[in-house]
Amino acid sequence: MNDLFELSMPWWEFVLRGAVCYLGLLLLLRMTGKRSFGEMSPFDIVVLILVGGALRSAMVGKDVSLIGPFISVATILAVDKLLCFTSVHSRAFDHLLEGRHVLLAKNGRLVSGALQRQTIPQSAFERELRSHQVRSVEDVDEAILESNGRITVFKREQ
Repeated sequence: MNDLFELSMPWWEFVLRGAVCYLGLLLLLRMTGKRSFGEMSPFDIVVLILVGGALRSAMVGKDVSLIGPFISVATILAVDKLLCFTSVHSRAFDHLLEGRHVLLAKNGRLVSGALQRQTIPQSAFERELRSHQVRSVEDVDEAILESNGRITVFKREQ
């Protein structure tokens, strides 16, 4: 029972490991593009589970205490709050962290190369149009890939 509260390394190492893992994973996910987790598919869920399992040892090492993982999680939540606070107070930092929206279609036509640059398959884009009750790109005033990975569609006026 005593092992539950005995840390295998100093508390600050849990803090450092948690912060580095959070920021590293955030950077890796940003590099994969906006659409990576905009709408979770079964494949995305599997990736998240595997990533969590892979990062477990990076965050807590060989620690088996009850407190170590809580220190790492508390650090991750604190870093997340710090990033959110900074984003609210700095537009430049917000754009760096969140990214910007991207125009995919305008006036009934796809923006040349936009789907390819954002790694959105044509079939996924068409499925997204249908989910907004739009039959084809010709019926679109604007389609925008938002910074959170969702696609906003504005219908053309008839």
